[in-house]
Amino acid sequence: MTAAPLSRSVRGLTVLITGAASGMGRATAEVFAAEGANVAATDVSEAAVRALAEDLQAKGQSAAARALDVGHGAAIRRVTDAVAERFGGLDILVNNAGVSAFSPIDSEDYEDVWDRALAVLLTAHQRLVRAALPHLRRSASPRIINIASTEALGATARDSAYAAAKAGVTGLTRALAVELGREAITVNCICPGPILTGMTGNIPEADRATFARRRTALGRYGTPEEVAHITLSLALPAASYITGAVIPVDGGLTARNA
Repeated sequence: MTAAPLSRSVRGLTVLITGAASGMGRATAEVFAAEGANVAATDVSEAAVRALAEDLQAKGQSAAARALDVGHGAAIRRVTDAVAERFGGLDILVNNAGVSAFSPIDSEDYEDVWDRALAVLLTAHQRLVRAALPHLRRSASPRIINIASTEALGATARDSAYAAAKAGVTGLTRALAVELGREAITVNCICPGPILTGMTGNIPEADRATFARRRTALGRYGTPEEVAHITLSLALPAASYITGAVIPVDGGLTARNA
């Protein structure tokens, strides 16, 4: 029996990316656009995400921008439906939008930090999946890719709200992979480690270098583009037999004992 050829191209497919105006989200939008996908870039910052879409369009790439605060559920279905209408469908959902949520357990604002972390980092994921499902079910290569963190696999002090939300993303990923598998909808999760983004930009360079040398096998921070390319790999039509996976992209951080 000869296996049918499997495509390693996302050309012509439509991807919705949340948190696309900066960092890993922007890199993901740029990588997918360069590969010929229709990129629907969403972000809480309308000006920033529109500037991204204009940059991509100036290169002759297919892109559209939508303002979206994923912490406000009412807008999610409206924006998702508008994206599918704009491009004639939806094939790939990348749940990338995030917030920093570090706070000691006994701090005055902990409850607020907790509520915001779960709303943006976990509840928004399931809402976007629910909004995207009617469109993904009409796709020939439906993909859901959730961005979590290595904080879901091993936590840092004062990040319990963030770690709990990210661990929830890994659980949601596995459960949805099982639930949606018979429909050929794959659901996978990426756990970035130390990555050079806006969230880590305030850490002094010397401290970043020390951390990377001590904690990662590769001895450095990763780049947003390195995460984006793994996201692209999971979105390929050829990636049709990988689902429920939780993949660290962390330079060997979780592999290292000390």
